[in-house]
Amino acid sequence: MSNEAYSGTIRLTVAQATIRFLSNQYSERDGVEHRLIEGAFGIFGHGNVAGIGQALLQNEIDPAPGENPMPYIMPRNEQGAVHAAAAFAKVRNRLSTYMVTASIGPGSLNMVTGAALATTNRVPVLIFPSDQFATRVPDPVLQQLEDPTTLDLTVNDAFRPVSRFFDRINRPEQLIPSLLAAMRVLTDPAETGAVVIAMPQDVQAEAFDWPVELFRKRVWHVRRPLAEPAALARAVAKIKAAKRPMIISGGGTIYSEACEELRALATATGIPVADTQAGKGAINFDHPCAIGGVGSTGGDSGNHIADKADLVIGIGTRYSDFTTASKTQFKDPGVEFVNINVTPFDAAKQSAEMVVADAREALVALTEALKGYHVDEAYTAEIARERKSWLARTSECYHLGHGPLPAQTEVFGALNEMLGDEDIVINAAGSMPGDLQALWQARTPVQYHVEYAFSCMGYEIPAGLGCKLARPESEVVAIVGDGTYQMLPMELATVVQENVKVIYVLLQNYGFASIGALSESRGSQRFGTKYRQRGEGTHLADEQRVRGVDIAANAESWGLKVYRVSTIEDFKEAYAQAHAGEEAAMIHIETDLYGPNPPASSWWDVAVSQVSRLESTQKAYQDYLEDRKPQRHYL
Repeated sequence: MSNEAYSGTIRLTVAQATIRFLSNQYSERDGVEHRLIEGAFGIFGHGNVAGIGQALLQNEIDPAPGENPMPYIMPRNEQGAVHAAAAFAKVRNRLSTYMVTASIGPGSLNMVTGAALATTNRVPVLIFPSDQFATRVPDPVLQQLEDPTTLDLTVNDAFRPVSRFFDRINRPEQLIPSLLAAMRVLTDPAETGAVVIAMPQDVQAEAFDWPVELFRKRVWHVRRPLAEPAALARAVAKIKAAKRPMIISGGGTIYSEACEELRALATATGIPVADTQAGKGAINFDHPCAIGGVGSTGGDSGNHIADKADLVIGIGTRYSDFTTASKTQFKDPGVEFVNINVTPFDAAKQSAEMVVADAREALVALTEALKGYHVDEAYTAEIARERKSWLARTSECYHLGHGPLPAQTEVFGALNEMLGDEDIVINAAGSMPGDLQALWQARTPVQYHVEYAFSCMGYEIPAGLGCKLARPESEVVAIVGDGTYQMLPMELATVVQENVKVIYVLLQNYGFASIGALSESRGSQRFGTKYRQRGEGTHLADEQRVRGVDIAANAESWGLKVYRVSTIEDFKEAYAQAHAGEEAAMIHIETDLYGPNPPASSWWDVAVSQVSRLESTQKAYQDYLEDRKPQRHYL
């Protein structure tokens, strides 16, 4: 289209201009374009119903020439809507996302947790919280938080520390640079996360003469920075000098779509590859160099290799405390690090040799530079032994025959065997991510979707919606604990409303298995971690289950097809039926609150009270002092 076609102005409200602009934004990488904002989640109130709500309605029933559709979905909970958008973006490897809008006050503030999850996980979401009147004539407006020291503070300022970009639009003209800056951050592989533009409700409805050129198609090119030759040379020298190098692959490998290159490097060099929660599946579990999870939730194979590694090559990982086992995992006194990361902040961690680059481009260059290099045969044989041993242990955990209630690892084993390579398993919180990280045998980067940067209870149900919207061809299975379910179940209604097929697997154990075990190990006797009817005395004496609670019936009330099963064989049959069906479903099964879980081969730092009258706490503190002795900064 010629430049003349973009001359002149068009009169729209701020909200209408926002939707029209967003409908024409695209990301591009490797020559492939994607709609950047594929749709909108929104819960309307007086803060946005006549602004962004009206603009979305107009887009749906009377779009302007050149304005693309902005499909709208009505969710039930603002936090859940942001989780769904984050899950969508994660599945799309951060090249597309959804916008989310909510009304002033509590509605908008409900999105703060979702924003923190997106930013912590480095995935893009676009959030439009509504705000008080910019004119300040109706002051205080309903649901406005007042601060006697300033009139410029609103609840939306709570988004600032959990967002990668924050702005407030007090005049229409401010929207132009704000939207352009927002798109830059959403498509920046190093700086992406929650992007928040607060919209006063009167400004949303205010008309302005916009330059038509603002609404042209814009393509935001996602960069692939190359490795600096000198940095690459230093990394290669360290690898060649190492006797026991290992790779830790994080989410950045998958987001960069560098999985084939990672496998090629491992095949050529024999360097073993461990994975983080976000990186699982980047290398297929049956690759001879794949040693599984590493750190606090890792398995024996990954952790035994990590214990003795003299060089750790981090690729696209942010080195959470679970990955490093709270700085106790890498025990070689002289261990060194080489970090390949698009973000300098992460590349510098552990006093590493930094290679600031796109993961795929760096892996290609590294493989070329290491031609002819291979680890020693003895090391290769050791890797094979560790793999064989852990694969056997995984099979044992998957087929325990535990009773009278099955262990959750048996449920995971059944799912692992039944899910297809391009299907998606979802989880986020509790004891399940630990078991999954240690045991799940991912064959592709698509299959494993565990949110463990923020590990947010309540993520799994809305994430099922987001994942299915992003990848409708996959069977999406979200594993939910009873604790998570009771925190955020309402997007089940949205799944049914939108005719989205997700299979939810609900493990009912009447408590918090993860925190219960952690509490017990730290001397706090599982206090406050079981769902029990209030009785006499302390909570420790409460053993009767809460009367009348029926999660399966509750799920049915949201519109799901529910299968109640009690054995693993019945579970497999129920899954087959749910898989064959076309409707959203839930499989409800009781599991043993006390495990057993996979054997632990690492540690996690959770502080214990230094003084206590409780003998259990006193013992736990002595154990803690012993366990933390290997802890150190990697300098």
